[in-house]
Amino acid sequence: MYLTGQHDVIPGDETLVNPITHVALAFMRSGLFLDSSRTEWPSDRSVDSARQAFAPGTKILVAIGGWGDTDFSIAARNDTSRRSFAQNVARMVEATGADGVDIDWEYPGGNGEDYKQVPNSEKAWEIDAYPLLLGELRSALGPLSLITAAVPGIERDMIAFRRNVINLEPHLDFFNVMTYDLMNRRDDITKHHSSIAGTRKTIMTYISDGVPPEKINYGLGLYVKWFKVDKGDCDNARTPIGCKTLLLEDPVTGGDLGRAGAFSWHDEVPGELKTSFSRALSNREYDDDEGATYHYDSEEAIWWTFDDPHSIKRKVEQLNRELNVRGTFAWGLGEDAPDFTRLKSLIDAVKNDDRTERDEL
Repeated sequence: MYLTGQHDVIPGDETLVNPITHVALAFMRSGLFLDSSRTEWPSDRSVDSARQAFAPGTKILVAIGGWGDTDFSIAARNDTSRRSFAQNVARMVEATGADGVDIDWEYPGGNGEDYKQVPNSEKAWEIDAYPLLLGELRSALGPLSLITAAVPGIERDMIAFRRNVINLEPHLDFFNVMTYDLMNRRDDITKHHSSIAGTRKTIMTYISDGVPPEKINYGLGLYVKWFKVDKGDCDNARTPIGCKTLLLEDPVTGGDLGRAGAFSWHDEVPGELKTSFSRALSNREYDDDEGATYHYDSEEAIWWTFDDPHSIKRKVEQLNRELNVRGTFAWGLGEDAPDFTRLKSLIDAVKNDDRTERDEL
């Protein structure tokens, strides 16, 4: 389970906290570990504070990176930089008492936030450097520390993963597969951002490439996404799923054009979206074919895609039975505050899983 600085809220109810086995504190930026003289490790919540808030035995990791973090490229550049980065991460783990780290490089090989400024061709070297960086981390941290990686949920972003799994797997305890944001502003038709079908397809890709199922956790997004669409196309379509969006990002810079976005259940709904979102909550539908909750607001031409307690329950029960993976995680815990109804649905579904020795992050 990720605990983010943006929504650093932990349930007061022990029945919602105690089932959580792993917590990743997000984020420390990768650039912190380029400086070998650093002795302080600033974070939104300390490892000690997190330990006090969760059940004894809960593993507390520090998540490094995040969307838009480009300093991994500096860290991975050569043998010397990789070794220095890994040794600095090890110093942080020792100083904070963390149980390990989660590496969130989005993404080695390209398609990150800067993909319009730095083309993928200039990042091709990162494909081979990524497993070398993880290898240095494993050497520096040793066998007892956990190393997990947040890995892409969309195949087009798996540039450093499809052919590299055999080199990544020995260094990682878990692959945290980001099976959310499966629709984003680089798309031009509507789809679900975290469906059963989309999650299944992604997980099966990793398994077919050689990731052991017992090392895979699939992700849930505890937030809401919206996209402005072509009203004429969506109104006239047989279904709003697969109809045209408006242009969502600047084709030159890749910048956000303000026609798509996301907010958590803990956020105040943006004023200009309140009426449309109210309609989405009142008139939401469940796509039985794909396994996802959605609403098309034809009045304002907005596509809404999100998980609710019903869709989470169905997803977890169905996928755990089908895929036999390690477990489930979510981005993020506090994003579901204040009522934590989606978290409760997740925990209830995991409790109904009669397999043993599986983790829910």
